[in-house]
Amino acid sequence: MERTLSELMRPYELMYLMPPTADEERLSAVSERLQSAITSLGGKIDKATPPTRRRLAYEVEHHRDGHYGVLEFSLPPDQAREFERTIGLTEDILRHIVVRRDE
Repeated sequence: MERTLSELMRPYELMYLMPPTADEERLSAVSERLQSAITSLGGKIDKATPPTRRRLAYEVEHHRDGHYGVLEFSLPPDQAREFERTIGLTEDILRHIVVRRDE
């Protein structure tokens, strides 16, 4: 029995936090970089919510505000670790979390 590519991909959600000092150009550049990393690893973007400025519940690296962005995507499970590494190498991201969505 042969599996299709969509059966081999798992749904994930990424929420990331960027500093309040990041301008529009930087916000869109990071979002584009994350989306291109997903597609280059064989995944697909399901929904991309642009980063919006929000008040934080507590200080993160001396910031009380930040830009939250959310990406919903599908990715082969063996590529998820590589994507996490890519996020970690992005200097403009203060915090992030990748969770597996319910199917």
